[in-house]
Amino acid sequence: MSAWTPSGAMASTVEITSTNVQRGDVIQIGGQPCRVADLFQLPRGAKRVLFESGELLTMHPRTRFVAVRVLRRW
Repeated sequence: MSAWTPSGAMASTVEITSTNVQRGDVIQIGGQPCRVADLFQLPRGAKRVLFESGELLTMHPRTRFVAVRVLRRW
């Protein structure tokens, strides 16, 4: 995971679910920060999340995480 942040960017913590998870979100799982690289829609509102490390996570509609999201405001 890259530690570089574009200048002028602000990071904030947000609660994410399968409906609002985005590429670039950083979710801490087992003490390891994992950045979302890609998302795949699954049946019944679930999403498969691919991290930059190559690991996969399936988020069901009721799954909730706290993530760090970089807000780019130019």
